[in-house]
Formats: sequence, C-alpha cells, structure tokens
Amino acid sequence: MFCKKLEYKDLGVTLPEIYEQMGYGDATNPDIDSNVCDDVRKEVDAVLSEVADFLEPELCFYLTKGELAEEDGGRYTLTTNGKTFDIGKIIYRQLKGSSLFAFFVCSAGMKFQEYQERLKAEDDMMKEFTANAIGSVLAEKTADIMERELEALVQPTNMFHTNRFSPGYCGWHVREQKLLFSTFPIDNPSGVQLTESCLMMPIKSVSGVVGVGQSVRKLEYTCGLCDFANCYKRRIQKKKIFTKSKNLKTPIV
Repeated sequence: MFCKKLEYKDLGVTLPEIYEQMGYGDATNPDIDSNVCDDVRKEVDAVLSEVADFLEPELCFYLTKGELAEEDGGRYTLTTNGKTFDIGKIIYRQLKGSSLFAFFVCSAGMKFQEYQERLKAEDDMMKEFTANAIGSVLAEKTADIMERELEALVQPTNMFHTNRFSPGYCGWHVREQKLLFSTFPIDNPSGVQLTESCLMMPIKSVSGVVGVGQSVRKLEYTCGLCDFANCYKRRIQKKKIFTKSKNLKTPIV
C-alpha cells in the first residue's frame, strides 16, 4: 500500500481551475480570467492565502488482483479478496482488460473540513461558496497526484492505467463506499471516515478504483455513455460547450 501526505504547493492548483469550478467557464480558455469580477478574484486569493499554510492533503492506494464478470441479469461485477462490487456496465467496460486494480482514497484533509465548518458558522456565504469550490479542486488535484504515483509504479512493468471511477458515478451505487473502505488494510485511509449514509468525512475527498494492465488506457471521460445528469464531469462538459458561444461575466448555474 502506498500512502503520502502532501502540502498545498504540491498540488499545482491554478486560478482557472478554481474559476471553472465556480462556474466561470473552461479552465483551458485563456480568457477565463476576464469573466471573473475583481471581488471574486480577491475572495479566491484570500481563501487560498488562508488555507495554504495549514492544508494537509493525503492520498492512499493499494494494488490488488481482481476478476471482472458479466453475470446473468445484466449484473457487472468486480471481485477482489473475496468481496464483490456491482460496478455497472459503464465502469465494467472501461476496466475491461485490467489485470490489477488500484483502490484509492484521497482527501483535502480534516483541517480544510474544519475551515469550511468555521466559515459556515460565521455565515459568510460568499467565502463559504469560494472555499467549497476550492476544496473540490484540492480533492481532485490530490487524486491527480495519486494517478501519477500509480503511473510511476506500474510503468516499469510496461503497464498502463485507466481513468479513475468512484462509487456514486456511472452506475456504481454510492452504498458500496463501505465495501470499498473495508478492503483497505488500514482503518480510515487518508484520514477519511464514512458516515452511515456513506458520506466521506472530510467531505472534500475522493475514493474509487483504477484499472491497471498492458492493454488499458486512460481516455477522455465519455459522458455520452453515462446517464447520471449531476456528474461533475458532465457539468464541466456543458460549461465548455456553453462558453464557446457566450462571453460570460457571471457564473454559470
């Protein structure tokens, strides 16, 4: 198992990524900054300056063998260490060809959770909204580093990895968070705990699985295959399409 604690400077967070999460368009658009008003820019800078000193992101993953199966009744499963996940057809197809599976948990850290709770208690809605957007970026950037660490581990064996997939997306029910966490050889990987409703605490955390093998590849997220309307990847795609035709001065909602 591989676990690593990070600092804010390790994440490589960019302002366009935060603005995109806040709804100002595509982070790859060089003009995205022109869509953001001065007050929002100042708020983002202020939150970043506060969290940079105490942020403690953490990642944890382990590699294991597993077996994918298409069963009767349209059930698509991944079985590993005597435990079977109902991952659904979409994820099954993306993982097909994997010989190993990396289960992971990544988090922006409990100190960031405590910071968000303090902002909520102070009833500063703008700052709370800004911190929420930044926290989502922090968690995803931590997961990005997890993928790079995984890549460095498997490349010497001429293997590649797929996209990462999480319970709650692409037909994989969120209730299987508990099963996923139970496969880890340690309690609370990356300092993350689960509530009875399978909510991760700290909230700004990401968990899931990545397929590893010689014939798999990481692809662009294929939102056309998925019917989950509230997926954050789908929302990002909608923003990209919308901002091609409009020069927005206010966030997309």
